[in-house]
Amino acid sequence: MFYNSIQWRLQVWHGLILLVVLAGFGFTAHRLQRANELRRVDAELDQRISRLGGNLPGLGRPARRGPPPGERERERIGEPGLGMDRRPGRPGPGAPPARPPPGGMEEGPGDGNSPRGGRPPGWPPLFPPRAEVERLFGGETNGLYFVFWRRDGVEAARSSNAPPQVPMPGLRSPGAMLNGTRLRGEWREGFHYTPPGDCLLVGRSIEPELEGLREFALWLAALGAGVLALGLAGGWWMAARAIRPIDDISAAATKIATGDLSQRMPAGEADTELGRLAGVLNSTFARLEAAFTQQAQFTSDAAHELRTPVSVILTQVQGALNRERTGPEYRETLEACQRAAQRMRRLIGSLLELSRFDAGQERLKRVPLDLAVTAREAIELLQPLAEERRVRFVTELAPGLCEGDPERLGQVLANLVTNAVNYNQPEGEVRVRTQVQAGSVVLTVSNTGPGIAAEELPRLFERFYRSDKARTRSAGSAGLGLAICKAIVSAHGGTIEAASGVLEGTRFTVRLPAC
Repeated sequence: MFYNSIQWRLQVWHGLILLVVLAGFGFTAHRLQRANELRRVDAELDQRISRLGGNLPGLGRPARRGPPPGERERERIGEPGLGMDRRPGRPGPGAPPARPPPGGMEEGPGDGNSPRGGRPPGWPPLFPPRAEVERLFGGETNGLYFVFWRRDGVEAARSSNAPPQVPMPGLRSPGAMLNGTRLRGEWREGFHYTPPGDCLLVGRSIEPELEGLREFALWLAALGAGVLALGLAGGWWMAARAIRPIDDISAAATKIATGDLSQRMPAGEADTELGRLAGVLNSTFARLEAAFTQQAQFTSDAAHELRTPVSVILTQVQGALNRERTGPEYRETLEACQRAAQRMRRLIGSLLELSRFDAGQERLKRVPLDLAVTAREAIELLQPLAEERRVRFVTELAPGLCEGDPERLGQVLANLVTNAVNYNQPEGEVRVRTQVQAGSVVLTVSNTGPGIAAEELPRLFERFYRSDKARTRSAGSAGLGLAICKAIVSAHGGTIEAASGVLEGTRFTVRLPAC
């Protein structure tokens, strides 16, 4: 299923994050635009309230003032409006001088002149005729309307274009003052309370602004959808590009699992995480291929080495069974079978020894020993072979204390000295030297033989490899001695190296950690 795909998971998370970011941006942009529009309308309403309140007889000019300290009872939507300060008996600051009463003229509610009842004698009329009020709006109302309420909540005057029912913003207690705005459906209204409790409201329809906000929201939605589509397409492309190396690695690994060890991972950009992973896998598969190749070669060589003695035994036994033979002939046949069997036993023992080292199952003793003493014992043991080959030993055996298995290290020395004697020239020399150097005990075994070609040195410690196949096979060697030497030295935490040249002899150097 798609939810099991890393690419789909990345795409879903990328899409969700992008959607949240775009929705947040669009919501914030719309709210800011709405706030700006309402602020502009509120400024217009505030200006009209100031103009109307400052020119109507008896109201005085509104002044921007806040409520008294501690006053919490306020009805506010948006920015504060303008305040008017008028006390009974005198006009507010900046108001025109109070005119004498028109002789107690009193008309019904809504006539635009004076409220009915509750107004002390001697106060000027609150509103002039409606025509005069609309003139104060600039000759035309421009969609603006006003409503005025007396302190007792009775509507005293309104403009001709005011909506049929405009609720009073709220009754205030005497001595309180409030400026504010409110949104009522599609109507935006600003109002001002005087300290005595009269209320003046100016408003207008904001349907054009709301329509503009709806169009702005549609544009934001369209723009967000476009950005989301582009973001999803770009995210899909990036995710596919990031996942493609994984698919290539999986395909190459599948081919390798079926047996094609020559396959390698496409490295791509080596500095990226997948590039470094591909490099490590390629190195691992290269070593794996080399190990399989070596294992196949090892199996082939082991089968070849075992086939020869088995063939000898079968041939001798078959010849003895074909006809009757004399006692000496039977004895000669049995001796040939014995030599072939001993060769097989040595080969099988060497193979078992190497397999134990490879598996880490060979248990080595860890005792202090002097490598010079071990070298001297090996030389004494092989002195008859050297005399037979007319080779002499030259020794420089300085004390070299190390920790290891005396029997296994003696096996290494015996193998190296035997090879130095066997592959030497008549009247040649075998030099054996021990010394302590840079925290290591160094053993050097060299001869004056014909040497080994430089191209053969890297393969010298491979199993079943012979630099001179005819001579070693005739001497009974299987080509496992140096491989066993390397395994023993490596198990002791040391190294073994070979250096040679044609007609320059061969030198083996063993380094072991000193005590």
